[in-house]
Amino acid sequence: MRMTVRAMKIRSTSAFSRRVTRSLYTAGAVSHFLITGAALAQTSIGPVVIDSPVVAQFQGVVSAPRVIEALAAIEHNEPETIAEQIRLTEIPAPPFMEEVRAQYYLEQMRGRGLTDAYIDTEGNVIGVRRGTGDGPLLAIAAHLDTVFPIETDVTVEFRDGRYYAPGISDDGRGLTVLLTLIETLDTYAIPTVGDIMFIGNVGEEGLGDLRGIKAIFRDHPEIDGFISIDGSGLSGITTGATGSRRFEFIFTGPGGHSFSAFGLASAIHAMGRAITKIGDLETPLDPKTTFTVGTVRGGTSVNSIAADAVFELDMRSNSADELAKLEQRAKSAALEGVAEENARWNNNGEITVEFRLVGDRPVGSTPVDDPLVQTAALAFAAVDSDLQELRTSSTDSNIPMSMGIPAITITGGGSAGGSHSPEEWFSPENSHFGPQLALLLSLGLAGVEGVSAPLLNRR
Repeated sequence: MRMTVRAMKIRSTSAFSRRVTRSLYTAGAVSHFLITGAALAQTSIGPVVIDSPVVAQFQGVVSAPRVIEALAAIEHNEPETIAEQIRLTEIPAPPFMEEVRAQYYLEQMRGRGLTDAYIDTEGNVIGVRRGTGDGPLLAIAAHLDTVFPIETDVTVEFRDGRYYAPGISDDGRGLTVLLTLIETLDTYAIPTVGDIMFIGNVGEEGLGDLRGIKAIFRDHPEIDGFISIDGSGLSGITTGATGSRRFEFIFTGPGGHSFSAFGLASAIHAMGRAITKIGDLETPLDPKTTFTVGTVRGGTSVNSIAADAVFELDMRSNSADELAKLEQRAKSAALEGVAEENARWNNNGEITVEFRLVGDRPVGSTPVDDPLVQTAALAFAAVDSDLQELRTSSTDSNIPMSMGIPAITITGGGSAGGSHSPEEWFSPENSHFGPQLALLLSLGLAGVEGVSAPLLNRR
């Protein structure tokens, strides 16, 4: 039976309040503002400069008795949160095959108070918690899919203080934190000013190409801000989006017998020439720009001149301009390789190459001075976690960032390793900080009726 937060009798909330308040007060220069109420224009937490009005509104959230009780409940119930994480992890969810996990997730959302939750046409699980007034719409998501094929053994094993299973962290942890957040808000009936849309989305990994979140922002242009919870740990905020372009380079020709038709150009030979030329390309270190040929396939048999060959090319950059330049250089290199192969055999059976786009993740960023980032930094301080860095990565936040919509990606607490490998693991040490941070961040942005105004701006 699932143990609910409602069943817990949380004690020592005054002690918990002191710990949370102390954490916030001792977060660098924030302490002076909160204690004295001095009219500071700005202060800092880690790499984030925070405006004093943001601090003042957030102080109201973290000091509210009902919020303090909810934070204590999250810590008390972390063993059940981890039990749910195990249950979710053991439901396979490869890209484009997330249906079973999505159905389970829908049931869990509804059981935690989002009775109108539904699955949209793309396969995303969506539930909206309505606010009390004319506030912003905040969307919070975790992705349902993993990188592992359907036959992968996803049974969770506990060894030496760690939970091992493919997908236990990415994104089993994010999905579970989202459910804990939904249940906590329902149990403690904390009224937000703005609406909160909770999303278990499909298609974050690999060739899923962010299809779930692309559909969300296609169908819900009213969203004012976005948070993705992805993976484990609690040391940084992703505020930048690494863009990527992924192509299949498809080589075709007539093909023939390796002996009797010798002299025909080969699709595989042309592909090899192209890969060599692409491998010699140089890219800048800053902005970081990368490429790799990830897979190759083609041909009919060892004694055939290949009529077909394909490789998949992944290109990434933190700069849209550099990514576009790299794409053109890679395509030119492939065309040169084809031309050389055709010239080698006097155009005897000409090879052609086609470029098929299979992945497109846009570049983007959320300004460090946006209230969304400032609120996240305050939430880190409130749960006594050290905000060490602002990151640039490829996550579901790429889509809203590229559209100019404030967005960040955070992690779900605890620690993890071996991501995308059969030995992926999750450690629960201080893992309750993850859902606590998610709660404070959500309440700060959406606002708490009678306590604080929303820090997320309406667009």
